[in-house]
Amino acid sequence: MPTKNHSQNAQDRYYMMLAIEQAKKGLYTTRPNPAVGCVIVQAAEIVGQGFHPKAGEPHAEVFALKAAGVETVGATAYVTLEPCSHTGRTPPCALGLIDAGIKRVVVAGLDPNPQVAGRGVKLLEQAGIDVTVGILKAQAESLNRGFLKAMRTQMPYVRLKIATSLDGRTAMASGESKWITSAAAREDVQKLRAQSGAIITGSQTVMTDDPKLNVRSTQLGVPAERIPAPKLVVLDRRERLAHSAQSDYQLCRRTETLYWREDNLTALLAELVSEHQCYDVLIEAGAGVAGSFLSQQLVDELVVYQAPCLLGAQARPMVDFNPLSLSQQLRFNIDSYEQLGSDLKLTLLPL
Repeated sequence: MPTKNHSQNAQDRYYMMLAIEQAKKGLYTTRPNPAVGCVIVQAAEIVGQGFHPKAGEPHAEVFALKAAGVETVGATAYVTLEPCSHTGRTPPCALGLIDAGIKRVVVAGLDPNPQVAGRGVKLLEQAGIDVTVGILKAQAESLNRGFLKAMRTQMPYVRLKIATSLDGRTAMASGESKWITSAAAREDVQKLRAQSGAIITGSQTVMTDDPKLNVRSTQLGVPAERIPAPKLVVLDRRERLAHSAQSDYQLCRRTETLYWREDNLTALLAELVSEHQCYDVLIEAGAGVAGSFLSQQLVDELVVYQAPCLLGAQARPMVDFNPLSLSQQLRFNIDSYEQLGSDLKLTLLPL
């Protein structure tokens, strides 16, 4: 028979998993805020739950407390991120939990935002509330990798997406590339875009493919108009898209498109955080841009969609990267893999 501590831990994990599922409901709409979920439990019964749907709207705890009503007194609240302790566009959630008579709060992880950073937990404990921190921390943090990294380092979480053949080719020598991967893989890319505060591409990709790089899926569980549009960034060091040429391409006709004409990619990423609150960045570009970010170790996650086809030696490579020896190779851990239609999706983390 499990001990009381083991039983409580199992219950905590169960209810925290439900809170994580709540948080996922806001995954595409909360930017630049983190996705957060809350579940309130009274006598082993869920009496309230909620998630943070959008920046400027009430936080997860507010929705859960409202749903629970008078059942909050003496209850336990499960929250996927430390309750806020400061007044922004909404009041502090820590005080809301205190005023509602919550007896215990279980938190997946602390909020590294300097405006919170342990102050939420401290407020709760000073009010006599029992606080447990660290339940399903890794699972909860996986929802907000960009926000958490930006708060800790002032740099975004960078994903590089590449669609390739079995022999590592992304287009024919002529530039023809539609389509190497299946509709299922392209639909999955919509999820990556919907999670991104910014999308970076190169001037060559703009001139060759004239992409929209927008979120247009109807299968994300939320209307596309509710999803904040990612900021579009074009690397154009040689100013090939300057002046009159801009009207020729879809991205260039968007007045909010940012053109980056410097060599310093680290400075670009830092500016996306500090000036534009873009914490998750997606790179959809050609081999040159991909190689630059990879060789400068600026990629946190490599997502490869690999189609079961061969394009041959004359086709374009997936990365412009030319190590001189095996000691200079870039190696990755396979974080996950799955089949999408006829393709294989690999999610890789740099070693």
